[in-house]
Amino acid sequence: MMDLTPLDVRKKKEDLRRSVRGYDVGQVDSFLDLVAERMEQLVQSELRLSEQVEVLREQLAAFQERERALNEALVTAQELREEARAQAEKAADLRLREAEQAAADVTKSAERAVDDSRRALNELKTRRSGFLRALRTTLERFLDEVEQEQQALAGESLESLAKPAGSAGEEGYEASEASAGAERKGHRAGGEDGGADAATSGEAETAGV
Repeated sequence: MMDLTPLDVRKKKEDLRRSVRGYDVGQVDSFLDLVAERMEQLVQSELRLSEQVEVLREQLAAFQERERALNEALVTAQELREEARAQAEKAADLRLREAEQAAADVTKSAERAVDDSRRALNELKTRRSGFLRALRTTLERFLDEVEQEQQALAGESLESLAKPAGSAGEEGYEASEASAGAERKGHRAGGEDGGADAATSGEAETAGV
């Protein structure tokens, strides 16, 4: 099909052959002019529509580009959100494990401290028991010696009463000897008491430590 323009329609009037019994020339010319004008309008309308179509195509391409960018941004945001959530979960798990480890360390330290305190307490109890036994033995020995001295003194008193008055010199001598012996035993008992006191002081200092 050949292209037909308004100019071709107007020029067609000159190409048409005239005949005696043909169409009215004026009517044909008027119709051809009307067709040419209408074709011009249609051509202009087509041009406008073509321009609008081009503009719409450009807008559609822009919208499609924006949609693609938005989709990419949405996908990127989802990926970032998933990554952030995964990192947060990892960080929370790490902190939880660290807290559990710290709690376990504190528990172990407390248990070791309790065990050490129990051992120290048992050791102090053992030393206290030993000290009390030693003190009891010392006191019992001291009481035995005191009892023996008292018995000895009682026997000497009976002997001095049984002797005659003429032997006063000998009695004085024996009394002096008995007094000296008692004094020596008193010093010996005092030394043992001092040792017991020293042992008591040492144990008290150890218990304080």
